[in-house]
Amino acid sequence: MPTMIGHVSQERYEQIITRGRELVELQTRSQFELGDLALEIEPMQPHGGAHPDRGEALFGVLESLQMFADDLAIPVKTLETYRWVASRWPAQHRRHAVPYYIHKTLASLRDDEERWERITKPPLDQRAQTHRWTDRAAKQAVDQKFADTSSVQQKVERIHDLARDEQVAAAVATDLLRRPEVAFKAMTDTTARHLVNRAQVDQARQAGEAVRERTPALPRIERSRDFIELVGACSVFVAAVGRVLPTLRGHAFTVEEKATVARNLGRVRATADWLEAAVQSGDVSLDEGLARLLRGE
Repeated sequence: MPTMIGHVSQERYEQIITRGRELVELQTRSQFELGDLALEIEPMQPHGGAHPDRGEALFGVLESLQMFADDLAIPVKTLETYRWVASRWPAQHRRHAVPYYIHKTLASLRDDEERWERITKPPLDQRAQTHRWTDRAAKQAVDQKFADTSSVQQKVERIHDLARDEQVAAAVATDLLRRPEVAFKAMTDTTARHLVNRAQVDQARQAGEAVRERTPALPRIERSRDFIELVGACSVFVAAVGRVLPTLRGHAFTVEEKATVARNLGRVRATADWLEAAVQSGDVSLDEGLARLLRGE
């Protein structure tokens, strides 16, 4: 009786393996090429800073990548991952026979030379009795690198590695931002602050869609997408404050925290005044002083 693997014979399994490797190779090539295209549109910026050729370009980078992702009908987060991995593996250092997900895992190794050399030395796979990369082996290689997390930077790198999964990262970020000191320090980073603001806008858009579904009898002008987003933005702000503020009962605000709240309340009041004036007059123009205030400058 022939040896069976699952529901197929050994011979058929070998055929499946051959075809599977061809598909993985094709997928790897596609993922790297998408990353290269994204890098061509927007080269990687210095951490937390701007593109050296054009100053602070954070908004431009995010918008151009979002546009590219929309045109490809893929999530922008997926595209950003492809771009990041491609930046960590210049073409001459990519290994033809090593799948993309191995490159992605080993991309967490911060030192370029170490990373590029490490992938050329796959560990011994005990089952196959040959040197090759597997998902487990790649993760172990990264784990061993960060086993001694004695410095702050090493600890940060280790946390980033553990939080590669978006659901895990979201849960960790949510828990950490509930710590006022952490939230305060995080919001001093321009990139972090903008991404939080952008997420709020996205939530407002979704809330606006929900309002539209609940109010089908509104006049045509009120059913417009922009109006719904505006109403949704107001709803999200009210809901967020109503949800978060009670959790701070008994919290003794520091001087810095009070200053931060006051500064943001100024932006809120300015935005509310602008909105009210625009609704009454129909003039939605924004002067430069108010624009700077809303940008947090």
